[in-house]
Amino acid sequence: METLQVIPGGVTAPKGFQAAGIAAGLKPSGAADLALIYSECDAIAAGVFTTSQVRAACVDYCRQHLEARPNARAILINAGQANACTGNQGWLDAVDSAETLAQALQLSLDSVLIASTGVIGQRLKIDRLKAGIPSLVGNLSPSGSEAAAKAIITTDLVTKTVAMETILHDRPVRIGGIAKGSGMIHPNMATMLAFITCDAAVSPTLWQDMLRRATNASFNQITVDGDTSTNDTLLALANGESRTPAITDQGEEADRLEAMLTAVCQYLAKAVARDGEGATCLIEVTVAGALNNAAANQVARAIAGSSLVKSAIFGHDPNWGRIAAAAGRSGISFDQADLKVQLGDLLLMQHGQPLAFDRPAASTYLKTACQGEYLQTDTVAIQVSIGDGPGWGQAWGCDLSYDYVKINAEYTT
Repeated sequence: METLQVIPGGVTAPKGFQAAGIAAGLKPSGAADLALIYSECDAIAAGVFTTSQVRAACVDYCRQHLEARPNARAILINAGQANACTGNQGWLDAVDSAETLAQALQLSLDSVLIASTGVIGQRLKIDRLKAGIPSLVGNLSPSGSEAAAKAIITTDLVTKTVAMETILHDRPVRIGGIAKGSGMIHPNMATMLAFITCDAAVSPTLWQDMLRRATNASFNQITVDGDTSTNDTLLALANGESRTPAITDQGEEADRLEAMLTAVCQYLAKAVARDGEGATCLIEVTVAGALNNAAANQVARAIAGSSLVKSAIFGHDPNWGRIAAAAGRSGISFDQADLKVQLGDLLLMQHGQPLAFDRPAASTYLKTACQGEYLQTDTVAIQVSIGDGPGWGQAWGCDLSYDYVKINAEYTT
């Protein structure tokens, strides 16, 4: 398989895509709050959404859209108001925003998808949103990905963006992505918001299947605080502008495209986990020896999501008993005599028995990671084995600091 190459450009790295982001007055801060991703031609569209019974209007709108027609050309994203729990008027506002964009772009309504993020229970500031659309469309640019990435964030400290390239049929094929998310991250679908663009040609069913599998290997394996959102949305457009032959069935070309899609999703998912509210480091949990990958993933999620594990890491306390306890309550059966726990290069437990280890060195390892460089040297690696089975999985989270409580205690005040 060709090595994937990380390239600049985010969602506008693939051919035929433009993006924009502006301040439309939706956020009290005056920061950028309205974004647009646009394909210059019709694109195959796929999506994965929150499974919550309490959903924002934009989620239901996009689900209905994709069930009727798996195609789109534009994605309108607002930050500031979630437009969730806003009743029938919230639905009408969502449709109104999509119609206004469709008219501005001279597209049919069924070419527009929408997403929202912000405070639950607040309707869109629809007049301001609609007034901002002409400027938003006017700012569309082949280099507009970063502006769009900035316009979708809320409590995020940094934007999340990536693009990758591989070679199919002797031609470059690219996938780009942007995401937002910092709190209410414990997905049962995807993350808060994520948007993927691709210039390969791929059949609708195959693209949706690829996205679902990539989600399960990435966004469904991250956690910050155990809370899921009403607005979780992952949308992916593939417009075929690479001019490579269409991928319609499983096979080598499909596998290579899916590998790149998964890599993009995992990069964004880890960026979301690392930027957890109040976090100082990324936690990567790797579990081996399970009966299957699903079991390994479940154990990894339990460890990454443990408040006790997360708190210990924030305090630079190598309390491996919390890791063992989290694995034990994961719901996956294993013999504790097979349990092995490792922190970085330090083996802490093997064959279900504690080992003597250099506790100051382990504490220094945690402290160094919590002061490391974003997504490079700031990762706490936890390795766990629960047997000799073929199952392997990973999950990502972050430490739990005092600032998490402060941020969320004052979120709407």
